Amino acid sequence: MISLSTWIRPWPRCNGNRNKGETDMGMWRTGIIVVGVSAVLAGAVAARQGAAPARIIVADAKTTNHLNLYVAQERGLFRKHGLDVAIVEARDPALARDLVISGQADVFWSCPSVAVSAIANGAPLKIIAQVKAPCSSLLVVPKGSPIKSYKDLNGKRIAGSSPACEAVIAYEKKARETGARFVLEKLAGGQAIAALDAGKVDGAILEDPHLAIAEIKGYRVVLRDAPQKFPCRTINVRTAYLKENPDALKRLVAAIREANSFINKAPASRQVAEIALKYTGAPQQAITRAARRFTFSDRINEKGLNTLGEELASLREIRENPKDNLYAPAFKGITWGRVH
Repeated sequence: MISLSTWIRPWPRCNGNRNKGETDMGMWRTGIIVVGVSAVLAGAVAARQGAAPARIIVADAKTTNHLNLYVAQERGLFRKHGLDVAIVEARDPALARDLVISGQADVFWSCPSVAVSAIANGAPLKIIAQVKAPCSSLLVVPKGSPIKSYKDLNGKRIAGSSPACEAVIAYEKKARETGARFVLEKLAGGQAIAALDAGKVDGAILEDPHLAIAEIKGYRVVLRDAPQKFPCRTINVRTAYLKENPDALKRLVAAIREANSFINKAPASRQVAEIALKYTGAPQQAITRAARRFTFSDRINEKGLNTLGEELASLREIRENPKDNLYAPAFKGITWGRVH
């Protein structure tokens, strides 16, 4: 079993912002099943029987938040739906995004801020499904910390992945509403926990599995409500691939829907933990603890993403809120809009 002490390391961060001096193009160059599912999804397998599996390359920055991708792969759900899915590892969500934009991959899972920022700034991408909701990143502080309210954040040093991370945005907004402002230290994952251990920061905004690791180490979660208005993770596709392969992508979502059902039925099960361990290397103890925050669903949280778009625009991370331009029209009625 992998110990917590040996596993704490940097984790792919939700970095949806761009350096102010970069051009928009410069950013792209940086390196359950349920009864009555849509007829489009339910009939997809039968329509493809006898045909060669459709190839989909997924660029993935590994994290337990992408567990439905790994479950679908390991349990043969993609094959069941006539798909040949290859998962290509990327060191962070921004690189996964760039691999898709450049045509080296077709689909990627990411923090919504990564997808919303990219689409708003002209990237040829669309969101086809949600992964999880709500945002499960939370603020942890040491035992005995004086931070008990948003006003208490004033002047504090808080570790977080990026100013454009939806959880960071949520905590900063709540703090501002009380007249408080904190100093963001751009640290994520293992680096943020190390800074907490060394007393260099007063708190850290973490996502699982690092959130679970911090809890196991004795840090406590405070101010849980801030990130609840935002969703966590989206499935995004290059528009050229979407135009050429809409049926394959609908079958991808059908497989993910089955994976969601499997996870949500028993999120702390041995089978789920073993798959998470295989793909992420996270300690089993942390995976089991994080399981209580596993809320997988393909239904796009349009209200939450619209709120995120407004916040990113107000911060000038994007020119304007993309609104419904975020979503693939082919998936209207399946994962967004009035779902049938």
